[in-house]
Amino acid sequence: MRIETERRTGRADRGPRTRIGAWLARPLTSFHLVVTIAMLLTVLGLVMVLSSSSVASVAQDGSAYGTFVSQLIFLAGGLVIFYVALMIPIRVVREWSLPAFAVTVVMLVLVLIPGIGTRSQGTRGWFVIGPFSLQPSELAKIAFSVWGAHLLATRRRDNPSLKEMLTPLVPAAMIVLALIVLQPDYGTAFSLAIILLALLWFAGLPLKIFFAILGAGAVAAVTLAMTAGYRSARVRAFFDPEADPQGSGYQARQAKYALADGSLFGEGLGQSRAKWSYLPNAHNDFIFAIIGEELGFIGAGAVIGLFGLFVYTGLRIARRSVDPFLQLLTATATAWITGQAFINIGYVVGVLPVTGLQLPLVSAGGTSAATTLLMFGLVASAARHEPEAVAALHGGQDGRLSRLLRLPKPAPYIPPRRRGAAVVRKAQSTRVPPGRRERTPRRDPRAVHDEPRKRSPKAGTGRRGGDNRGRRGHDPASERRRETRSRGPRPGERGMRK
Repeated sequence: MRIETERRTGRADRGPRTRIGAWLARPLTSFHLVVTIAMLLTVLGLVMVLSSSSVASVAQDGSAYGTFVSQLIFLAGGLVIFYVALMIPIRVVREWSLPAFAVTVVMLVLVLIPGIGTRSQGTRGWFVIGPFSLQPSELAKIAFSVWGAHLLATRRRDNPSLKEMLTPLVPAAMIVLALIVLQPDYGTAFSLAIILLALLWFAGLPLKIFFAILGAGAVAAVTLAMTAGYRSARVRAFFDPEADPQGSGYQARQAKYALADGSLFGEGLGQSRAKWSYLPNAHNDFIFAIIGEELGFIGAGAVIGLFGLFVYTGLRIARRSVDPFLQLLTATATAWITGQAFINIGYVVGVLPVTGLQLPLVSAGGTSAATTLLMFGLVASAARHEPEAVAALHGGQDGRLSRLLRLPKPAPYIPPRRRGAAVVRKAQSTRVPPGRRERTPRRDPRAVHDEPRKRSPKAGTGRRGGDNRGRRGHDPASERRRETRSRGPRPGERGMRK
């Protein structure tokens, strides 16, 4: 009786799964998810940077807030960039993608010049202006991903050949990779390689060519890893951590100790022991170890869950988008950010060699955090350009967040004409304008009875029908006589005429 009542009233369909499904079906769910993930990771990163860098900041600057204030300033600028990315139309982003990429290439060249670029931690990859520093390689990753998505989306609608798909994307990527390797910054070079592979994969590159490029990249990575002493030492420490526990294997070893101390619920926020000069770069590359120590397995699992949710959201946006540019850009950004995150987590927990990649929006690093927020802003803008979201926003269903941010309504996607459209337009231009009638040569009235009258196969019955019925002066009897004269009498009519 109770089940029957619930069926009649509709209460049986209000379970948790149904409510979650109904919420996911809303037009602006993807946009809200991206904004929520970005804000949660930003706040978590600020808190953990303050906790993990306080001891090193006191030893270096005499204040526990030195690194935290610098990170806070860059994140404030990153939030402004996030908002600007939501405001800029997609058309403008595509138009300025190539000039922005060219500017970043010039910056990568200038940073290698002594006196202009600044060397830090063995890498000449920063512009230092007063208390602020700028890393052009981080800007190059953003510019390359946007320009690459624009290039492939433009050519994909014309069914490009393999040469058109790879040129000039791959040569441009090789130039940027070479400039980054000269710094040398192999972590950023590896991140740029992820962007290139993601662009080619989601653009539909044939599998044979894709795996050939992947194999060539793997050979190049192994070659670079064995050409320098510290890189080969990291690889040897990964395969044999006990070989040099106080040297090349020290950092990875201390990270495992910090994770082990965290247990299930952690030591408590700010209670890490590894940050007291036991774990180098605790606030940067190995901040995930401090998260595991202070917040435990629960906190570390929550961070992994946020990046996993971003994977779902990014691929959902790419699948629901109708603009090829937004499909490629969103899928590539998702692969890049989450790939970099899980590589960082992988070498902290000891399943990958140490590469120096930062944990996006969590590790200390102003340029990296600001550029990552820019990419999150572009993904959020793509979420607002989903067809259902565009229809809802133009229908007045802005939502509280859109009204609060005063965001403009996104323009609906209009597919561009293909390459053969010019031929079609030329053929259409030769047609008679709709307001004019095509002039036909006059026929001799004397020849009417000598030629059979052609009838349309779809003859109508109105004034404009193909058999000309209903016209003034039309005589059905005379028309039958003309048809009989041209084709001869019917079988039933033989012998009737005298």
